[in-house]
Order: sequence, then structure tokens, then C-alpha cells
Amino acid sequence: MFSLLLGVLYILAPTVWGDISQRASLANNLASNGTGTPYSMNVTDCPGYTLGLLQESDTGLTAHLTLAGPACNAFGLDISDLIIEVTYQSQSTLHVKVYDTANQQFTIPESVIERPAAPTTSYAGNSDLIFNYDTTPFAFWITRRSDPGAMPLFDTRTSSLPPTPIPPFNASDASTAFDGFPLVFEDQYLQIASALPYGTNIYGLGEVIASSGFRRDIGTDGGVGTIQTHWARDVADPIDQNMYGSHPIYVEHRYNATTGKASASGVLLLSSAGSDIFLQTPPNSKVSLIEYRMVGGILDFYFFSGPSDAEVIAQYGSVIGYPMWQPAWGFGFHLCRWGYHNVSDDIENVAQMRAAGIPLEVQWNDIDLYHAYRDFTTDPVSFPGDELRSFIRELAANNQHYIPIVDVGIAVTVNSTDVYDPYTRGVEEDVWIKNPDGSPYLGQVWPGYTVYPDWFSENILSVWTEGLRNWTEMGVEFSGLWLDMNEPSSFCSDSCGTGANYSALAPLSVAGTVVPGYPECYNETIWGPTGNMTINGTSTNSCAAGSTTSTVVEKRGVGAGGEQGVNLNTPPYAIHNAIGSLNRNTLATNATHFGGYAELDVHNMFGFMEEKTTHLAVQSIIPGKRPFLISRSTFPSAGKWTGHWLGDNYSKWQYLYLNIQGVLQFQIYQIPMVGADTCGFNGNTDEELCNRWMQLSAFVPFYRNHNTYAALPQEPYRWDSVANASRIAIAARYAMLPYWYTLFANSSMAGLPPVRALFYEFPDEPELFTVDRQWLVGSDVLVTPVLAPGATTVDGIFPGRGSVIWRDWYTHAAVNATAGGNTTLDAPISHINVHIRDNSALLLHQEPGYTIYETREGPYSLLVSLNAAGTAFGTAYVDDGISFPPGPSRSLTFQAAGGTLVIESNGEYAISQKLETITVLGVQKPTQVSFQGSSADNWTYEEATEELVVSNASVDLNGQFTLTWK
Repeated sequence: MFSLLLGVLYILAPTVWGDISQRASLANNLASNGTGTPYSMNVTDCPGYTLGLLQESDTGLTAHLTLAGPACNAFGLDISDLIIEVTYQSQSTLHVKVYDTANQQFTIPESVIERPAAPTTSYAGNSDLIFNYDTTPFAFWITRRSDPGAMPLFDTRTSSLPPTPIPPFNASDASTAFDGFPLVFEDQYLQIASALPYGTNIYGLGEVIASSGFRRDIGTDGGVGTIQTHWARDVADPIDQNMYGSHPIYVEHRYNATTGKASASGVLLLSSAGSDIFLQTPPNSKVSLIEYRMVGGILDFYFFSGPSDAEVIAQYGSVIGYPMWQPAWGFGFHLCRWGYHNVSDDIENVAQMRAAGIPLEVQWNDIDLYHAYRDFTTDPVSFPGDELRSFIRELAANNQHYIPIVDVGIAVTVNSTDVYDPYTRGVEEDVWIKNPDGSPYLGQVWPGYTVYPDWFSENILSVWTEGLRNWTEMGVEFSGLWLDMNEPSSFCSDSCGTGANYSALAPLSVAGTVVPGYPECYNETIWGPTGNMTINGTSTNSCAAGSTTSTVVEKRGVGAGGEQGVNLNTPPYAIHNAIGSLNRNTLATNATHFGGYAELDVHNMFGFMEEKTTHLAVQSIIPGKRPFLISRSTFPSAGKWTGHWLGDNYSKWQYLYLNIQGVLQFQIYQIPMVGADTCGFNGNTDEELCNRWMQLSAFVPFYRNHNTYAALPQEPYRWDSVANASRIAIAARYAMLPYWYTLFANSSMAGLPPVRALFYEFPDEPELFTVDRQWLVGSDVLVTPVLAPGATTVDGIFPGRGSVIWRDWYTHAAVNATAGGNTTLDAPISHINVHIRDNSALLLHQEPGYTIYETREGPYSLLVSLNAAGTAFGTAYVDDGISFPPGPSRSLTFQAAGGTLVIESNGEYAISQKLETITVLGVQKPTQVSFQGSSADNWTYEEATEELVVSNASVDLNGQFTLTWK
């Protein structure tokens, strides 16, 4: 949040960029390892390593790697002695770890991310993945036992990679050259590369908003390739730049055009080091490649064999941890507004939502909640504690919920009379990050000078819990928490408050801010600041059909400037951090953590470690209930502790589309509870954009409307058409809650992604590999949103190439779809196209209510969509929706074949609600319908949709049930 406003709030420190030749000259002349020996800044002469002292075991092998020649010292000091450990973790997961013998390089502690235990069963002989190696120079490649003749999944042999040197693919950036592909392992630089099939399909490697879409640009088909930088930063949703989170995991979907079959695999580099990951296909090369360049750490790879995309994602989850259990209420509609309001305004908003009949589950508050922007406080004028407590309790009485924001920077007291217990307690317990000399590290955020929690500190959990608990006692009785600014963000560079006059820096202010601009095609100079679709009966759409503009954001720059020496703040290899040097707008990389860890090594984990600490704190404050957290900066394993929103997006049609790839990415990252700020955050929205966005977001996991300070209000009741669209979409969402809930239970228990790209379910259809304007909820619900202004139709592809029957969610009519190509669908305003796949059975809530609680208290219905063979299958997971850890549950199975539907039920949880309506689609007109062996007369049949409806069934879902039709 807030990134767009920073330019008006403070002046960024100057950065010397220089041209490439100047940078190279400075680097060669001035970079030093401290002994006077310059680094070569080139890997051409790096000798690689030789493998020796090999020891094999039932679970893998261990060997030593020794530098194979004179040290090249390319961007640091070569480490001459390494150890490689190869572990067959399971039949589908292979672990390859290369680290320095002295154990001096940073390794992510097991206490931070728990890894799988050593296998007790030998998988070396039956794993689908095989580790192969050459001894001199050392290289390794990973093959499939099930497909030994295929190109390796990962291959570091120089002979498999394109010949070098390869000139820069970006002529203005010398660092985009490939001088050679040796294994390089130095104290400040690691490099390893692998060949990939030419033009293969790569997904992941985020967090990023990629101009190429969900499928990453690998340098073929007219693409320029990708440099994905991993360095967490606070920035308003840029395109093709590093941003809030770091996830060095990719899924490769490999298609064999000869056989017409595809398989998936995955690769994780579990490292928090700042890094560049290159995806490229050099000119005239027969292969593509991926290269990792890291400024520290070790090589800690996990390889996943799939062979399906969903299985790869699940196998990744088994390594870093499956996602947290979500409370059922978290799937409701959330509402937040920043600025120009108080607790009375929130009360009025809640009343307006109810008057408009738009369900509201959770009310949020942004930093205007705070007193002087300080965490764990409330503003005594706008949000007095007693009034806020009354409001929150009124929400709770109506089965609604409340979530406040928590910024990560903690204000320092400005003088001896300033009383601020969270800061003071942290000083007493020694939990703040320090400068190298032991003094407190002081950055600058909204309250002024701030300290930052050291998540490695032994006392941080107790201090953080105390702050949150005290907040609840002041009236902020939260149901969940929103973690922001945790890259971590600072409005200055370095420890800017060290030695400063604290009282001279007042909290920042955005008072008087005016937010300019509206979405494309809306001209406020003509139509005024209403955002309405029509004014006096005239459309405000000023764009010709198909002429929508895009928000153009420059691709990343060269990165940090020339390096004048070696230290933690300026590593010799400058990763392509889009804002420049690594300390810009965040902690300096020499900031020191408990245990002696440097920020350079742990920076990318900061947000994740806050999420883990906060989750544990909330568990103790609200015992017995599942925590609900949404956070901005994330890292592998974050999904165990939090969900994520997609950051400070823009009220633009382009960002309506771009949020789809964000949702798909985070399913890979095992953070499935994800969504964008609906209707856009930065800038002003308008009626049409908000209408379409409220529909789209109803079919992604996290559903929140939130906008920036001083922007046009965008609560969905503000426009009649948006209110109507919201009611329709939320009714569908709440009806589908048992389906959503089951998908998330499968995610928490087995790591399976709730939201899926179309090719996950239809892997052998290449026309789907780039589709990111549609998505599947689970395997059975296809969503095709409108993404352009003025549209009354939308084109969408129906997977299956004609072998699958897709039926309309609203009408139940089968679609006459074009096999393998787009089908044009009607999409009037307030309508989003949703279709149900055949061979499916969805347990639904029959009567969507105003809240999730009311909805869950009502009866169930069952929607069965038969395929051409007359079969269908589905499951449902049911529990109380709130207990932590999950208590008793019940699993339901629905299976239809040969004119019979069988419901089976197992588990200890007692379902009190009855199944009242059963709808079966694809049935020829029956002459007799029976359930539990007795003839039924409470049924109807609709010829046009081949629809059998059994009503007033009152089925007890705790037992077995059979329905037949003849």
C-alpha cells in the first residue's frame, strides 16, 4: 500500500547510474576482495569443480567437490571445498544440496522453515527421478525413470548448453551476456545453469506481474526472455520488475508434439539470497536455458516429478508446508477504505451494504485507524477505543468480522515524555534490528523514525503477542490481521534516523491529497467525477471498440550502479533490482539480526517471518480458532501462516486482467488464499470497471474491495449496476462455498491448488498453455470474465476439444462450443459467464444468506452434471469451519452411473443441515424416480436442459443415500 504517494512524501536519495562501460571500468578498477586482488567480473575462466570421495547410501549419495583449477574470483572469492548431498526424498522428490565444507555460507535455518525429515525408506531404486553426474568438470542432470529417452528435466552439462560467449541479449546491459556456464560457488556469487527444451512452458518464478502473462517469456516466439530478480521491495504493482515477494520455484509443462502428450515437473531453489534468474534462448540455439545468479547462500535444489501440474504443486507443498486452514468466514466478501473517514462512517457503510442487500462478511481498517500512524493504537478522535469496541461487537453479534492493519515499522519515542509501550517493551526485551555497531537500526515509515522487529530474536514472539493482546483490550477485538509494509519498507535509505533529532520528524501526512485520473475510456473532464457508466442517458465510454489503452510500465533498468568495493551493501554482482542499490526504500543490507545474520542474507524472508510470528501470536490470543491473515511480502512456506493480496494495483482495465495471473501464480507458491484489491486501489475507478471487477473477484479465493486515500468511493452500493452485479456474483459464490471449502481442505491436507490454469486439467491441449483470461475453480467450474470496457460479449475457450459438455451455471443449458477454439458468449453488464464441467457433482448451499454463518445454517443442494456416458463424481469436506486445529470432519462422496446416484458419508462430524434439492443435468426424460428404494413424486423434469430436479428431499448427509431414475 501507499507506494504511489511516496514521491510526494519524501525525496529519494540520489543514485549514480552511469553507463555500462563506466560501470564495468569502475568494477574492474575498484572492486576488491580486501587483499588488493581485483575481481575479474567475468566467469569465462572459472574452472568449475571435480567430484571425489563419493559415498552412496540407500537414500542417495554424498561427495566432495574441489575447485578444478586456479580460482577465478569472478564476483567474490572462490570456495575451494564443497559438499554435495543427494537425497531421494520420495518417489517424486529429489533433493540436491551443495554447500561449503566450512558451513560459512548462509543457509535457511530449519527453525525458520521446517524441511521434510530424512526418508526412512529407500527410494533410490524406484524414484521417478534419477540423479546423473560427471566427475570432471562436475555436472549433473536429472532424468525420468519413466521416460529415459527424453531430454533431462534439469541439465547443467556445458555440452548440453549453447556455446559461449553469448553477447548481451539486452545491448544496453552487459550483464545480460553469458560468458560461460561453469558451476561458480563464491562467497558473494553463485552461478548454475541448466538446458531446457526449446521454447518450453515455464510458470512461476515470482512474485511478478509479467507482460508475457502467466506463461513466462523464455525468449522464443518473438519474446525477449526474462530476468526475474528476487529482492523484496515496496512498489506499486510494476510490470516485469521485482516486487513484494520472492518465490524461486517454477513448473515446467513439457509438451511432446510427436506423441501429443505433456508432462509437468518442477524445480525449487530454496534460497533467500538476492538473485537474478534468467530465462533465455540465445540466437540459433536449439535449446533454451535457465541460469541462476545469486549474491550469497548455497545451492539447495528440490526437483519434483509430477507428472501433472497439480501434482508438482502438491509435491512442492510437501517440502515447504501445506497452506493454513482457512476459517469459513474468510471466503466472504470483505470491504475496506483508506482515509477521510471514522468509525461512524464504517458503521454507515455497513448499514448501506445491508440496505442494498449486498452481503458483507468483514469490515477492515487501514492506517487511519491509528493514532499518529503508530501500530497497536487507535485515533482518539476518529476511532476512540470504546466506540470501536462497540462497533466490532455489533459486527460480531451479526456474525460479521473485523480486521485491522498492522504495519511492520514501530515508531520510536520522540522524547522523555512520549509514552509508547510497544517500542519501550521492545527495547527492554532487545527485539529490534541493529546497525553493525549494535545501535538500533532506524528507518522511516508513516509514524516517522521507526525500528524494525528482529524475527530471529528470542523474545520477539512474546513482545509481538503482548502488543497485539493489549490492542484487543483497548477495543480492537480483531478476527484476523492485515500485515503490510513488510518487505520491509522504509521511506529512506540506510539507518537514516541514527543520531537524528527524533522530535524533528513528525508523522507523514496525506491530508489534502487529490487522486487524479480514471480508467481508460472514462473522461472526467466531460462527465465529471461520478464514475457513472451513463450520464443523462449518454454512455461515458469514450473509446472505440478494441482501442483500450494499456498502462505502460517500463521494463526493469540495469540495476545498481558501478560497485566501488566489496561490502554487504554493494555485492560485486549487481542483481537487477529495479530501484537500484539494495538498500533503497528498505533496510540496508548490513543491518544485523540476532545470531549475527546480515539483512543481505535474510531480506527476502522478512515478511514471511513476520507472518509466522503473527500467526502464532493470534493462535494464543484467539485460542481454538483458525487465524486469518493477509500479508503483502511472501516467501516459500508463507502459505502455512498467511494469505496474500496482490498489492497496490491500479484502477485500470489492464490490471483487471493482470490480477488473474497473480491468482494463478500464488497457487503454485502454496499461498492459495489470494486476490486483488477489487475495483483497483491506486487512482479512481468507474462504474463499469467496478461492475466487472466485483464479478471477477467473486470467483477467486480472497474477495476484498479496497481503494486508496482520497479516491472516488467505490463501495459496491455506490452504483445500482454494481450493486446488482455484486448481489448476483456473491450469491453464486456463497452457493459454491462447500465446493470452495472442500478445495481448500484438499489444499491444506495435500497441497492441491484450488484455482487452476485450464491446461492443468487438459494438459495435452497446447492452445491452453497461454490462456490466462480464464481459469478453473477446482476441476469443475470454468470462469470467463469480461476484461474490456464497453463489451457485451466475451470470447472464451472451452477445454476438451468437444469431448466435454460444459453447462451454464445459471441456466444449466449445454454450450455449443467451438472445439479447440474460442466461442463467443453473451455478457451483458452485471453478468459473468460461469460454466460447469460434465462428470461433476457439486455440493452447494441452497439458500445463500447475508453472511457465511447464515448461509452455512441453511439447507444444502446438489448439482450433478453427467457426461455423455451418464457418469459423474464429486466429493465434499465438511467441518465446523472455525476450529483450530481442525477437529471432527465428514467426507462425502457423490457418484452417478447407470441412472443411479449414490451418496456415501464418513466421519465424526455431525451435519445438521439437510440436503433438500438434487439437480441432475444430462438426463433423458425419466418415467420413474426413486430414492432409498421407494418411488418419489417430488420431482420435475425440464426437457430443454435435460434437467431432473428432486425437491424437498430432506436427505441426512450423515448416512448413505441412493437416488435412481429410469
